[in-house]
Amino acid sequence: MLSSILGNSFLVLVVLVFVAVVLLLESVYVTWRAHRGPKAMKLKSRLNALSATDDHTSQTRLLRQRMLSELPPMERFLQRLPRLRQLDRSILQSGLTWSVSSVLLACIALFGTGWAAVAMVLHQPRTIAAAVGIVMATLPFVYIQYRRRKRLEKFERQLPEALDLITRALRAGHAFPAALKMAGEELSEPIAGEFSTVHDEVNFGVSLAQALGHLSERVPLTDLRYFVVAVLIQRDSGGNLTEILGNLSHLIRERLKLMGKVRVLSSEGRLSAWILTLMPFFMAGLMNLMNPAFMSPLWTDPLGINIITYTLILMFFGVLIMRKIIKIRY
Repeated sequence: MLSSILGNSFLVLVVLVFVAVVLLLESVYVTWRAHRGPKAMKLKSRLNALSATDDHTSQTRLLRQRMLSELPPMERFLQRLPRLRQLDRSILQSGLTWSVSSVLLACIALFGTGWAAVAMVLHQPRTIAAAVGIVMATLPFVYIQYRRRKRLEKFERQLPEALDLITRALRAGHAFPAALKMAGEELSEPIAGEFSTVHDEVNFGVSLAQALGHLSERVPLTDLRYFVVAVLIQRDSGGNLTEILGNLSHLIRERLKLMGKVRVLSSEGRLSAWILTLMPFFMAGLMNLMNPAFMSPLWTDPLGINIITYTLILMFFGVLIMRKIIKIRY
């Protein structure tokens, strides 16, 4: 009898522990979803975008300025450093949720990791360790610029479709802010979020001209500025906005086609530039792997070090010249 009671008590205890663990996991998931879920992150990104415009009026400046750090002492310190607002604008344009303080801390951590790995683990000179640390410290900035370029390119490809949607909405009788809202709901990111931000700013009391100006600051594209200028001129002087936006959409599509043709025609030159740039390093590594004694004087003998130094300098200028040749502005 006693063993039966103890067995039932143990079974009940196991069930209660299981239920408690399940409820704990569910509460953690619900809390994470409320703060870090897709909807929460989308709402946070839209609020950050609303607070990132360069509005210098005294009524909205404090409310609309993005925080460089979540810690007040760090925020006050970063506010005194130059050009950090430009870095913050690049982070915003890249679509990342990072802050300036996190980027700077990542750079410091990468520099320390690279320096320690080369100086303490590989036992190389401090100058080489410092150079490797500096290269690793620039990786967050390179990644931010890469994400920014990709996001702006995608925005530019989406712009003609967005203009066509706004044109159809205007022809159907909708107001221009309602057409922007429809574009924000129907299209995909990143253009949907930017147009939704413009619509939200207008609903919050910002004038349409100021909201479009904020849009052109957040997305520095020439085609988008044409759109903003066309809308502002039409509001001041009148005219057929649907026809203007239709012509602008056609012009942007033709320009994108021309850009594609130019990239195809210049692909051979770009491939040749990559081959000429990487081949010396590939051949040097291959020869050092096959015959290390033959290549060792290049970094052990002073004359070999001078040869490598001048060669790298000449290769650097050669890369600049090749980049100038194959980079066609359109």
